[in-house]
Amino acid sequence: MLHVRDLVKVYPGPVTALRGVSLELGEGMFGLLGPNGAGKSTLMKILAGVLEPTSGSVELDGRDVLADPSFVWRRLGYLPQEFGFYPHLTGRKMLEHLLHLKGVEAPDGMDALCGELLGLVNMAEAADRKVQEYSGGMRQRLGIAQALAGDPDLIIVDEPTAGLDPEERNRFYRLLADLAEERIVLLSTHIVEDVSVLCRRFAIIHEGRLLWETSPDEARREVAGEVYDGQVDAGEARALEGDPRVIRSVVSGGRHHVRLHAPDGEVPEGFEAVEPTLEDAYLVTIRAGDGRSAATAAAGGAA
Repeated sequence: MLHVRDLVKVYPGPVTALRGVSLELGEGMFGLLGPNGAGKSTLMKILAGVLEPTSGSVELDGRDVLADPSFVWRRLGYLPQEFGFYPHLTGRKMLEHLLHLKGVEAPDGMDALCGELLGLVNMAEAADRKVQEYSGGMRQRLGIAQALAGDPDLIIVDEPTAGLDPEERNRFYRLLADLAEERIVLLSTHIVEDVSVLCRRFAIIHEGRLLWETSPDEARREVAGEVYDGQVDAGEARALEGDPRVIRSVVSGGRHHVRLHAPDGEVPEGFEAVEPTLEDAYLVTIRAGDGRSAATAAAGGAA
């Protein structure tokens, strides 16, 4: 189990990146969903033992990670948001270099271990191509290969699907789902689809605060019957500008396609109730921004 209690991180400035974040995670995939700058990467670095918090505690299976970061390093697979590769090396040589830096033991030889890891992430056929020839998804899979070394109990991946095309993203989804069967996998992302596809539980973080811990189904139920969809002309769209009920508005075919969150059901003519998506629930929660459930916060109920 991973226990995170009251984490606070204040950078010089001062800039408060985390404001009392608490989580408790067991085996399986857990998502951390929030916009860029929400504090996700700061939290990931603290959990990985590479950044000290201002206050708070982190325990992995009862051991204090902050007091003994080497304990988590031995059991951790970490894919940070920005992962540097040497483009002139082959995938095999790059992985071998990374495993040497991590101090990974290879009883049957480093070449055999690299081959096994590359096979696990479906990169065996590309092992001897230079990294500069890899697609974004292939680089991510190479990053996961190094994270898998040592059979870690905890895997942390920070924005792993950003910039991937749909085919690469789906391939990465399958890989992450397989990894989560017998270990803790923490997925940090700003992409709602990542959480919808992969995570049974997730938390929404915004401006350093944990707003809501829930499941995709529960989040959608929270705004069921309160999301409306309609098309309006330019004049009606201008009238809706600044309306806090607007979840999103896009132009399609010369018409403005508008989605509203209206718990009271009072919407302009032509709007119809629709099944809410996880993105609807996420955006309502972010805009409420006070840690209450999506529907309660948007309706202005008591905390």
